[in-house]
Amino acid sequence: MSTALRPSGVTVGDLLRKWRQHRRLSQLDLSIQADISTRHLSFVETGRSVPSRDMVLHLAEQLDLPLRERNQLLIAAGYAPIYPERALDAAPMSAVRDAVRQVLSGHEPFPAIAVDRYWNLVDGNSAIALLTEGVATALLEPPANALRIALHPDGMAPRIANLGEWRAHLLGRLRREVEHTADPQLVALYDELAALPGDDPSAGSEHRVAGAVVTPLRFRHPAGELSLISTVTTFGTPLDITVAELAIEAFFPADAATAKILRGESG
Repeated sequence: MSTALRPSGVTVGDLLRKWRQHRRLSQLDLSIQADISTRHLSFVETGRSVPSRDMVLHLAEQLDLPLRERNQLLIAAGYAPIYPERALDAAPMSAVRDAVRQVLSGHEPFPAIAVDRYWNLVDGNSAIALLTEGVATALLEPPANALRIALHPDGMAPRIANLGEWRAHLLGRLRREVEHTADPQLVALYDELAALPGDDPSAGSEHRVAGAVVTPLRFRHPAGELSLISTVTTFGTPLDITVAELAIEAFFPADAATAKILRGESG
């Protein structure tokens, strides 16, 4: 996978052109989408015209760039970045922390985690212990990575009954994030995980069981096999990079037997 979207010393025109090409848009496509002339866009990309800050942000919006990448465009154009990146434990982030904690706690007794852009665990509820039991201590040390925990042979992988299918699902999600962000750190994570031993990562990716609605995580547990489906929640209209990159993944029982086990019901 290419990591060549951020060579050192690039101009704003270089970055815009590379992102436009990454999004598979011609100059005509982007100029129509952005409601500017192709000539003006060409001048910006070649450095013959210096875009205003509003134009940089407008083009970044049309290219659907994440906030982190919008800041990079602004810096390359000679402007100050406008999107802050606060630590989650900073005072202004208290409402965000409370919201994350409320969602995680409210989801118990079912597992739920919060992760950052790189799938590092930010928080989790008490029910995730059910999934991480037996995982090597080294994988759980901060910054613990949720994907590495799931797919590493010292992690959850040996207990995942449909490892090939689940692995294909996770790698597919990660690949789409690489395509969206072109982030070298995500590229490196993808390459690392794809090289891990395990079932064929392409197995079951596009050939679902007839009638299936979602891809379940089938997890071997002493009380019986768990079948889990997940949903992902993100913050709407974020203006902070940390908030924009947070995601909460909540797991739900896919059948009655799994629900009974997770609720601790006997019989």
